[in-house]
Amino acid sequence: MSEKNVKPFGIKDKLGYMFGDFGNDFTFIFASAYVLVFYTKVMGVSAGIVGTMFLLARCVDAFTDIGMGRIVDSVKTAKDGRFRCWIRRMMGPVAVASFLMYQAGLAGAPMAVKIVYMFVTYLLWGSVFYTSINIPYGSMASVISSEPKDRSSLSVFRSLGGMFAGIFISVITPMIVYTKNAEGNTVVVPGNFTLIAGIFSVCAILCYLLCYFLTTERVKVEPKVNEKKVPLGQTLKEVFTSRALLGVILSALLMLLASLMGQGLNTYLFTDYFNNAGALSIFSLLGLPAALILAGVSTKLAIKFGKREICSAGCLVAGIMYMVIGFMNITDVKLFIVLAFIAMLGMYFFNMQCYALVTDVIDDKEVRTGNRDDGTIYGVYSFARKLGQAVAGGLSGWVLTAIGYDELAKVQTDAVKTSIYKVATMFPGIVYILCALVLLFIYPLSKSRVEANVAELKKRHENA
Repeated sequence: MSEKNVKPFGIKDKLGYMFGDFGNDFTFIFASAYVLVFYTKVMGVSAGIVGTMFLLARCVDAFTDIGMGRIVDSVKTAKDGRFRCWIRRMMGPVAVASFLMYQAGLAGAPMAVKIVYMFVTYLLWGSVFYTSINIPYGSMASVISSEPKDRSSLSVFRSLGGMFAGIFISVITPMIVYTKNAEGNTVVVPGNFTLIAGIFSVCAILCYLLCYFLTTERVKVEPKVNEKKVPLGQTLKEVFTSRALLGVILSALLMLLASLMGQGLNTYLFTDYFNNAGALSIFSLLGLPAALILAGVSTKLAIKFGKREICSAGCLVAGIMYMVIGFMNITDVKLFIVLAFIAMLGMYFFNMQCYALVTDVIDDKEVRTGNRDDGTIYGVYSFARKLGQAVAGGLSGWVLTAIGYDELAKVQTDAVKTSIYKVATMFPGIVYILCALVLLFIYPLSKSRVEANVAELKKRHENA
C-alpha cells in the first residue's frame, strides 16, 4: 500500500466526500421517512404489507451488499480510481430508480398491480442500484487518506452531508406534500410526491458529480493478481469473528432503528398528534445549527477523548432525553421541539463519527489478519445500516397497524394519537441507551487501541 505524490488532502476532498452522502441521502432519507407515508396515504396499501416489503428487501441485501463489497475488493482499478468509477457508473440508475418509486398516477390501479410495482421498484432502487454506489462510496474514505485525523474529518463531513440532506428533505417535503383541507385537517397532495421525488433525483445526480470531481484517491491498494484469492467463506469468517466489526454493526443498527423509526413516526406525530405539519419543518430545520455546532467540535473531542467514548456519551444523552419526553405527555409542540432538540444534539455525536469507526475496524482487521478487505467490511456494515432502515420501516408499519391507525381516515382517534406519541418517544429513548451500552461494553476500539493499530500499520507499511 502506498500513497502517490499527488495533491495533498484538503478541503476539496472533504467537501467532495460530503456531497457524496448528500447525494446518497436524497434518496435514502427520503425513502426512510416518506415511502411508508406514500404507500399508505397515497396508494392505500396496508402499512403491514409495506413493512413486509422492507424486510424482504433486506434479505436480498444480505447477498447484494456483501457481493458488491467482494466485487470492489477483487476488480482491477479503473483509470479514474478503484471506487470513484462506481459513482460515475451508478449515479444515473440510482436516481431514476428512486423517482420511479413515487408514481402517484398509479393510485387508481388495482391493488395487486400497486403491490407488485411497489416491490419491484423498491428492490431495484435499494438492493441493486443504491448498493452499487453506496458500498464503493463508503469504502472510498480509506483511500482518500491513510491518516486517522483525515478520516475523522471525512466522517464529519460525510455526516454533515447526510444531515444537510435530511434537513433539506424534512423541511421542504412537508411544505410540498401536505396541505390543509376545508375542515382544517392535514392531508397529503398525491401528485406532489412524484414532483418532489423527481427534484430530489436531479439533486442527487448533481451531488454525486461534485463528489466525483472533488475527491482524490491517494492510497493505492491493488488486488494481488498472482496471489491466491481468499475464499469468500474464509473472508466472511474473519469479518464476523471481529468483535470490533460486530460492535460497530450492532451500534449502527440500533442507532438507525431509533433515529429512522423516530423520523418515520415524526411525520404522523406532527400531522396527527400535534396537527401541525409546519412544526415538523421547523423541528427539522433545527438540525442545521446542531450539525454546524457539533461539526466544529466533534473531531477535536474525538482526538482528545476517543471516538467510541464521545459516541457512547451522545447516545446516552439522547436516550435519557427521549425517555423524559415520553413520560411528560407533552401537548405543546413548542416545548416538544425544545426538548427533542437536546436529544438531537446527543444523537449527532454518533452520526458525526460513525464512519470513522468503520475505518478503525478496517485497520483493526488488517492488524489481526494481514488482510484489509475494505469493500467486504463496508458491504457488511452497509447491510446492517439498511437492515436498520428496514426494521425501522417495518416496525413503523406494524406499530401503526397494531395501534389501529386508519390510512383512509381524515382524523385519527384520540387513543391512536396517544399511542403514536408514546411509540415515537419511548422507543427511540430505549434504543439509544442500548446503543450506548453496546459501544461501551462490546465495541473494543478505545482511543488507546486505535492509536496502537495506526502505529502498527505504519510500521508494517514502512517495512514492506
